[in-house]
Amino acid sequence: MKNPVLSLVLGRLLIAVVTLLIVSFAVFFATTLLPGDTATILLGQAATPEAVAGLRTAMHLDEPALFRFLRWIVGLLHGDLGTSYANDMPIADLIAGRFINTMKLAGVTALFSVPIALTLGITAAMLRGSLYDRIVTILTIGVISVPEFMVATSAVLIFAVYLKWLPALSFANEVHSLSDLLRVYAMPVITLTFVVSAQMIRMTRAAVIETLNTPYVEMALLKGASRPRIVFRHALPNALGPIVNAVALSLSYLLGGVIIVETIFNYPGIAKLMVDAVATRDLPLIQSCAMIFCLGYLILITAADIIAILSNPRLR
Repeated sequence: MKNPVLSLVLGRLLIAVVTLLIVSFAVFFATTLLPGDTATILLGQAATPEAVAGLRTAMHLDEPALFRFLRWIVGLLHGDLGTSYANDMPIADLIAGRFINTMKLAGVTALFSVPIALTLGITAAMLRGSLYDRIVTILTIGVISVPEFMVATSAVLIFAVYLKWLPALSFANEVHSLSDLLRVYAMPVITLTFVVSAQMIRMTRAAVIETLNTPYVEMALLKGASRPRIVFRHALPNALGPIVNAVALSLSYLLGGVIIVETIFNYPGIAKLMVDAVATRDLPLIQSCAMIFCLGYLILITAADIIAILSNPRLR
């Protein structure tokens, strides 16, 4: 196939279908291995065996796991995510509001983290070997080495407990003004920006340095071009593909890796919804959230690869 973009899209679509099928299979049977009985959790320990058996029959929990998996897949192919066990409402309606909250958090985080990461990564590559470069590298490695729950806990202790500048919990439905917006999103965004930016800085720096070592950049340097001109006119356009992949990989974390952040700050997003679903053994809700995370990741990676091909004149 002569069109690389079309070939990539078709290949990615095929990979996405296979990946989603494997993920759906793994998530379904992993949730069936969770300890505890869904019917008993919903009815309570005081429920009679007859009531528990009746609820299990009503929710088809007494059927073999393979039959339940096939029924769920057929419903998923028809756009039906099923009904939540714990909330007794369509999962699509339950996820809609939470998904919007998670996308808002991801959007605000990307708005801050991407410019910061690109600026630090490009400038560190331009000043490779300098004190500035070493400081950025050390801080980046330090942030990567610290898990996000530690960053979130430290942010709570500093800004909520000691300084009392920000609330320890974030409630997205309490935003009525710009000051409310800053107070609600400040703590989660600070935490996610630290975690997401560090990886982007390292990958951006590496991509720009690799491009700066190419022969045509060295030729431009020998012709007397200034270093900023070399970076922004010659190196950066050719490093766009790896940089876009770095941004996409980092931002894909915001779709599925915010579970700890949303839980610590009690932010009403889809990741927090998934944690609550695990506590109540709400299997259809867990499976639907996992599929959304996987689909979002595949979309971001495919978009990054398409941009990388379009930005490379040799492949167009």
